[in-house]
Amino acid sequence: MKNAALIGLQEADCKKIADKLNVLLANYSVFYQNTRGSHWNIKGEQFFTLHPKFEELYNNLVLKIDEIAERILTLGATPAHNYSDYLAVSTIKESKEVTDGNKSVEIILNSFKVVIDLQRELLDMTDKAGDEGTNSQMSDYITEQEKEVWMYNSFLGK
Repeated sequence: MKNAALIGLQEADCKKIADKLNVLLANYSVFYQNTRGSHWNIKGEQFFTLHPKFEELYNNLVLKIDEIAERILTLGATPAHNYSDYLAVSTIKESKEVTDGNKSVEIILNSFKVVIDLQRELLDMTDKAGDEGTNSQMSDYITEQEKEVWMYNSFLGK
């Protein structure tokens, strides 16, 4: 955690935040792979609507994965990078239901719930630690994802 003092944070806070960010990273990585699977395998009348939407989503997720890993490094820790490590801590599970459009959207909505909840936990942690960098990042993600939840819910007629 050699960066902690240089960025004005406590080493213990950086470790706790980085550990939680690694859990978030794991969840994003499984979310990403599930979304790619749906993109590749979607079938039926919703194909032309969902295929590009899923591609848009997984491109966005991969950017966030990189940003989260870089934030972990900024805090002086090491981002996890093995899927076995991700699967051990991720609340989001691998999906095998990738051909049905509505089911894929439901899986995406459940995945958003998981990452938004984790990001809210990080907001509390980072606020107490004075970590504006991570706090701002999580706040921006939540704002964007709440709108995505609304749109995917609307697709399902909810």
